[in-house]
Amino acid sequence: METHLDASSAQTCAPIEVWGGAEYTCNRVRDEYFDQMHLSGHARRLDDLQAFAELGIRALRCGLLWERHDLDPSWVWADERLGAVREAGLRPIVGLVHHGSGPRATSLLDPEFAPMLAAYAGQVAARYPWVQAYTPVNEPHTTARFACRYGIWYPHHLSHRSYLRAFVNQVKAVVLSMRAIRAVRSDAQLVQTDDLGRTWSTPPLQATSDLLNERRWLPYDLLHGLVDRGHPMFDYLRQGGIPPAEILWFGDNPCPPDVLGVNYYATSDRFLDHRVHLYPGDCRSAEGHFADLEAVRVRPEGIQGFESLLCDAHARYHAPVAITEVHLGDRVEEQIRWAAEAWNGANHARAAGACCTAVTFWALLGSYFWNGLVTADNGHYEPGVFNLASGAPVPTALAEIVRQCARGERLTHPALAEPGWWQQPWRIQFDAEAELVA
Repeated sequence: METHLDASSAQTCAPIEVWGGAEYTCNRVRDEYFDQMHLSGHARRLDDLQAFAELGIRALRCGLLWERHDLDPSWVWADERLGAVREAGLRPIVGLVHHGSGPRATSLLDPEFAPMLAAYAGQVAARYPWVQAYTPVNEPHTTARFACRYGIWYPHHLSHRSYLRAFVNQVKAVVLSMRAIRAVRSDAQLVQTDDLGRTWSTPPLQATSDLLNERRWLPYDLLHGLVDRGHPMFDYLRQGGIPPAEILWFGDNPCPPDVLGVNYYATSDRFLDHRVHLYPGDCRSAEGHFADLEAVRVRPEGIQGFESLLCDAHARYHAPVAITEVHLGDRVEEQIRWAAEAWNGANHARAAGACCTAVTFWALLGSYFWNGLVTADNGHYEPGVFNLASGAPVPTALAEIVRQCARGERLTHPALAEPGWWQQPWRIQFDAEAELVA
């Protein structure tokens, strides 16, 4: 796909806004649900919303999750929550499924997953017609990989076909959900998110890394209706068990995102090595006979970074882009450096011609068990903009950085005098040119 940047497009965008989100993943592991809003106490505290607004946040990613509603269909909690969001002066971006697989009666592999979610989406829109922005399914590609290719989350498949089925079901759920929502509010906006990490490799795996780099765009290509018989991923989907008519359905039912939401972490970029014997067993990929490594730990050149990724996304689709998750599980000094990396990257991308609309500080209250990919209660908590260690939200030094971004100020903090760990030479753990060095 030919891409180019037009510097004039960035000039037509409103100033970059600061958005936020309290981690609200509700994923399933076998028969247990891990509800981040319950774990953090956010589901029980309305005061959090005013504290978020005082940071200068303009819009809030907030979850009216299908799984939670199934357990309590009274709408009492949702009425109170969205009312408080509105009262705090925040624009909600409502999420319906976030790394989940729906209520117990369904799953990502259920043929009825998409119409069932769409029915719930229509109910949400009818009850809250003032809400304009939605993310019906967060990170459909990442969730499909974790749940049905890597076996980490429910339904714990290790199958290429199951992964593609789960992926297509979720993207179709986005289309049908937005159709139901727009039947109530025709100008409803789709803010579609996914992780867009890039992949590098040793020369023998170049074809694999090329495929994965093309595949990362697939959620957005399908939603834009771009996947026809000549698309480079058409045969990949067809050979993975998706019927041609189902692939082409997206071309007949395009649902292009109003905002392309980029989720990007320090470990999103990957490096593939065919010499699996050089690496520990936990580095072996579920997608083939090769090692799958964090690029930041291998490549002397480092990671692609926010600016490059935002420019690539905008150039590919000529649509507004936003960073929809910024978080680093580390000490607050490193979190400040990563936040500055994101904010500066967004501004540099905008100067280069990308219409970048927002930077979203994610996991405002921190998150639980993500060091184990939320597969068990391992007791691990990592703070975010607020720290819950005392039992109540306490702003960290990162909160002032968020305020500086919201005020459009130059970012200042002593931690910014040093580069982040992802830029330090000691980050390299593996020597991809020769042998394991650490």
